[in-house]
Amino acid sequence: MLTQNQAKGVGKAVSEFRDCAVACPLMVVIPAGTFTMGSSENEVGRTAGEGPQHEVTIAEPLAVSEYEITFDQWDACVEAAGCPSAKDAWGRGVMPVINVSWDDAKLYVAWLSRVTGKEYRLLSEAEWEYATRSGSNTRYWWGDEPGIGNSNCNGCNDGPILQTAPVGSFRPNTFGLFDMHGNVWEWVEDIWHDSYDGAPVDGSAWLQGGDANYRVIRGGSWHNETELVRAAVRFDRERKVRFDTLGFRVGRSMRP
Repeated sequence: MLTQNQAKGVGKAVSEFRDCAVACPLMVVIPAGTFTMGSSENEVGRTAGEGPQHEVTIAEPLAVSEYEITFDQWDACVEAAGCPSAKDAWGRGVMPVINVSWDDAKLYVAWLSRVTGKEYRLLSEAEWEYATRSGSNTRYWWGDEPGIGNSNCNGCNDGPILQTAPVGSFRPNTFGLFDMHGNVWEWVEDIWHDSYDGAPVDGSAWLQGGDANYRVIRGGSWHNETELVRAAVRFDRERKVRFDTLGFRVGRSMRP
C-alpha cells in the first residue's frame, strides 16, 4: 500500500486544479471519449444489471475529484452549516467521509457550488464508469485479475484491512484517479434501473423512470470481496441510508 506522498503523481499525465484553498477537492481533468459501458455476458462475477453493454460518448472533458471526498472536506461544509455532521468509524482528516446519504452528498455539492461559483455535482453513472475504466475494458482498470495491493477490499491485500484507508493509499488509474475500486461505495446521480435497456448514451444521468428514492452506488468498498469491486458492478440503495461503506466523489463540468 502506498502512502499519499508516494502515490502522488504516479502514472499521471493530466491537468489538475483546486477551486479554493482549503475546503475544495483537488480535481483532475479527464478527456472526452467513447467507451463500452457494462460487462460482457462471459465476465466472471457478472450480474444481469450490468448489461446490456452499450457504447457511451463523453463529448466534453470533465473534471473529477482525484480522491473520494474526505472528512476534512466534509467537515468544512458542516462548519459552514451546509451539511449535517457525519459519524466516523476509523478517524477523520484524510479518511474518506462515510455514513453519508445520497441526499447528504447533494447538500455538499450544492454548498461547494455556492462557495466556488462553479457547477459541482455528483457524477453520472456513465461518467463514473468512464472515469474508472480510464481506457481499459477489463474487470478492473489494471486488468482482469484483482491481484494484491491494487485497492482496498476484502481479499485485495495480503492481510485484512477491513476498514477504510486514507484516500490515495493505492496507485491511481490511468486518468490519475485514486480509489475507483474499493475503499467506499460512491453515490452517483442516477435513479436505479434494473438494466441498461433504454439508458442514455451521451453520458448524462438517467433520471427518467424507476423510483427516484433509489439511487446507484458504484465501485465497491473495504467490506466487499474482489468480485464486487469490478468496474461494471452496480447496486441500488435508498437515498436516505447512511452506512460506513458509503461515500462519494464529485464532478465538475469544464465550462468557463
